[in-house]
Amino acid sequence: MTILLSDPRLIAVPVADNDEPLVRLGPDFGPARALVRLGLAARLEQARNRLPVGIGMLVVEGYRTPAAQQAIIDQYSADLRRRHPQARHAEIEQLTSRFVAPLEVAPHVAGAAVDLTLFDVCGDELDMGTPVDATPEASQGRCYFAAGDISPDARAHRDLLAAALGAAGLVNYPTEWWHWSYGDRYWALLSGEPAAIYGPVAMPSTSWELARQGVA
Repeated sequence: MTILLSDPRLIAVPVADNDEPLVRLGPDFGPARALVRLGLAARLEQARNRLPVGIGMLVVEGYRTPAAQQAIIDQYSADLRRRHPQARHAEIEQLTSRFVAPLEVAPHVAGAAVDLTLFDVCGDELDMGTPVDATPEASQGRCYFAAGDISPDARAHRDLLAAALGAAGLVNYPTEWWHWSYGDRYWALLSGEPAAIYGPVAMPSTSWELARQGVA
């Protein structure tokens, strides 16, 4: 059974933040140069090293500010309310959490999650069944990692991604094949850890602060 990010068990997971800084991923992970926690960056390197020669990881997004997270929540939940005008507030919250996490437990806001895909030796993204960030509605559910109605190539590519990231200690949010996290509340719950090691972080506001944290 899929555990959604709106599940009350998530907010009950304690956070013991280890104060690791945000660091910027190198250009070999793609032009986004996403910010992630230091420990997550190291695990992404481990995962990439497990991929076959000629296959790379393209990280589309890492750290997200609380304001950016709330904007996605607001936009998607508004769309859902238009689609389901009779739905109760709790139902909309649950549906929303398939695609974007509630602010209080959001892995991206903790610098603990990445949205990513794979690319080949020519720099072309591999077929994963849907684009990154395809909603359940737009993809007719094909965004779910275990979706059955995707091509054999897409299934093989998802499995390749999962094998590399899972071996490095990351966990997938099963409604989004591209979303993987480490150290957040969702990771702790699925991994049986007593607490999350990453909680919400404030984005450094100046270039001096970024340099002080070792961010390129």
